[in-house]
Amino acid sequence: MAAARPRPAAPGGKRRGASSGGAMEAAGGEERQLLIQRLKAAVHYTVGCLCQDVAEDKDMQFSKQTIAAISEITFRQCENFAKDLEMFARHAKRSTVTAEDVKLLARRSNSLLKYITQKSEELVSSNMEQKERKKKKSSSAKAGRTAEEQEAAVAESEDSNMA
Repeated sequence: MAAARPRPAAPGGKRRGASSGGAMEAAGGEERQLLIQRLKAAVHYTVGCLCQDVAEDKDMQFSKQTIAAISEITFRQCENFAKDLEMFARHAKRSTVTAEDVKLLARRSNSLLKYITQKSEELVSSNMEQKERKKKKSSSAKAGRTAEEQEAAVAESEDSNMA
């Protein structure tokens, strides 16, 4: 007697069932497809704008098919980048992608790696400056409150002495 085979998994590794859970998964799949379509449209629009800028600078034109092809390649490459970044973080036993993961991804392009490193350093220094400003602001606010409290205490004691 043959053993019963498990049903094939739906995309994303979840099994489809006859229950309402299957309907919810289908709705989630439809929502995911809508999000992907919106992302593709955004990429297509951005690529079209960039191609238009280049076309004006170089006095040339891009066909709609060329823009569509560049958009599709760009979207697929971004999907690959996202998967690689996820794997880098997972390999490091983290659930968050860091700037170091992005630098690792960009390691084959010296100019891109240099640019990402520079921007990363700028962000770090900007964050440090913001933290310092917050510390100064909070410490000066505490000092201001302390001075006000001291003045209030002195005024109160003077009032009690006069009475």
